[in-house]
Amino acid sequence: MNSFFARPLRNLQSNVFAGILTIGPLFITFLIFRFLLNALAEAGMPAVQLLAAFFPRASLSHPWVQSVLAVVLTLAVLYVTGKVSSFVLGRQAFRIFEAVLEKLPFIAKVYTSVRQLLDTMMAKKATSQRVVLVDFPIVGQKSIGFLTRTLTDSATGNTLAAVLLPNAINPTSAFLQILPIERVVETELSMEQAMSMLMTGGAVGPETIEYSGAREVTSELKIID
Repeated sequence: MNSFFARPLRNLQSNVFAGILTIGPLFITFLIFRFLLNALAEAGMPAVQLLAAFFPRASLSHPWVQSVLAVVLTLAVLYVTGKVSSFVLGRQAFRIFEAVLEKLPFIAKVYTSVRQLLDTMMAKKATSQRVVLVDFPIVGQKSIGFLTRTLTDSATGNTLAAVLLPNAINPTSAFLQILPIERVVETELSMEQAMSMLMTGGAVGPETIEYSGAREVTSELKIID
């Protein structure tokens, strides 16, 4: 009786596993795009709702119409902002805007920290490798991280590393780890490769990676402040 059900169960298991391998990358891609679209829609929704209040048409009352308009409006604002910031006058205006933000008590610290983080992650320096591996959450399990800066232990004088560990699929949330520099493993991953691995849950990435820790972070990498 067991042998009678064994083959159908094995076929069912193999087919389900094959389906997971096929649908998995598409599902992860769907989750990423849904997250991005929801973020764009939420950013533009207040303006769309204000527009619907001034122009009370039936078409603007539909939730899906408002969501589409919110996404389009947010993309338009991002495009115009990027276009304006490419001009000299736009850059000067943006510097004035940043100077105003830096005078606000709480917003200044948050904005400055986020700005420095984005500048660090988007920086492309041939002499500095920013993508590293660290033991997290336990020893023997490596996590991809971004080495943002180094510090000095006031008690021992040893060099410490500040490593940002973004969460997979949703890299907007992350852990910040302070650990000895010798526990940080240098990789040859570029920022684009690392972000692709994080955004796709590892489905997209290089064929090889430095894992064993044979190459630790060099002294050249330590000077990144």
